[in-house]
Amino acid sequence: MAYDANGAYELDQLDREIISALKADGRATNQQIARSLKIAAATVSMRIRRMEELNAMRVVAVTDFEALGYKLLLAIGVEVKGRPAEDVAKDLAKLHEVFAVHLVTGARDIEILVALKEFEELHEFLLVDIARIRGVRSLTPAIAVDVIKYNFDRAHLT
Repeated sequence: MAYDANGAYELDQLDREIISALKADGRATNQQIARSLKIAAATVSMRIRRMEELNAMRVVAVTDFEALGYKLLLAIGVEVKGRPAEDVAKDLAKLHEVFAVHLVTGARDIEILVALKEFEELHEFLLVDIARIRGVRSLTPAIAVDVIKYNFDRAHLT
């Protein structure tokens, strides 16, 4: 474990190897990881705890939309009027179907990512659920026709 000149935590090679082991098998025990890396289990435990405390790593389960019965994925651009975009974004984030909310630059103020189980849910979601949120001026929905890449882990450990 190391820190850079600004005091920010930097992953060292052992941290990267522990993370790689967890990415390969998120259920691996500290003992299994330690055995594969030829180090003590206490070292693995301490490193994982430290990386989690410093928000350098999280161990999470990633779901598969299709396996959970979601058949429709949408990216929806939201234009806001008469209310701060951040407030509208917080209200959108409360909707069960919304799994990501981004404040963005460009033609829209907010982008939301939505998962629905059936196409028939689209009407109620757009015209009832979102319509209730004050400040939504317009929507630009785009339906995903195919998922080419879905990579939850974007941190590169090179």
